[in-house]
Amino acid sequence: MATVRVRQHVNPLNKKYQTPASPLEWEKIYAKPNQPLHLDIGCAKGQFLVNMAKIEHNWNYLGLEIREPLVVEANKLRSELALTNLHYLFCNANNSLRSLLSFLPPESLQRVTIQFPDPWFKNRHAKRRVVQPELVAELANYLAVGGVVFLQSDMEFVAVEMRDRFAENLAFQRVGTEEWLAENPLPIPTEREIGTQKKGEPVYRALFVRREVVNNE
Repeated sequence: MATVRVRQHVNPLNKKYQTPASPLEWEKIYAKPNQPLHLDIGCAKGQFLVNMAKIEHNWNYLGLEIREPLVVEANKLRSELALTNLHYLFCNANNSLRSLLSFLPPESLQRVTIQFPDPWFKNRHAKRRVVQPELVAELANYLAVGGVVFLQSDMEFVAVEMRDRFAENLAFQRVGTEEWLAENPLPIPTEREIGTQKKGEPVYRALFVRREVVNNE
């Protein structure tokens, strides 16, 4: 993939990013639009999804990224590799999930990953972090029962915040009893994960399953 110079941090609250993405024509994006969908929020350069799409042909993959130049290059690579089960979209996930997912074939969304999101270290910038309660609620609306959400970060405070926000939503059941998952349940690691582990630093992981919520809960 070509080297693209982009800003490391993009403020999602900036006016430039407040227009929701337009609905997608799924039958034009994927060769088999009715396959289960894996949504990767904050896909960066998209290499993780390239590798996943190569080995899981019976899944469709959609990467969302707020830095447009990365999306342009990622889609060029996808076209060069002729991966018809992969697409990247420039958008702000915090205001675009409803317009994107409400037109999906029913029960299509089966897996969501949010990996190493921008930590926004300062407390006054906490609203810029991607995992807000509203995003969790939107995912609860569209993720199929039995579908999974996988979270990971090399920043413990970010991982704790993400984990707690999903745990607070009754639609999600955390997998496992340990504080963090010891291993990545997916067959492919991200570049950030590989780099973090090579340095001997910890990765904080959590997995949730979308459960059926009864009315009296």
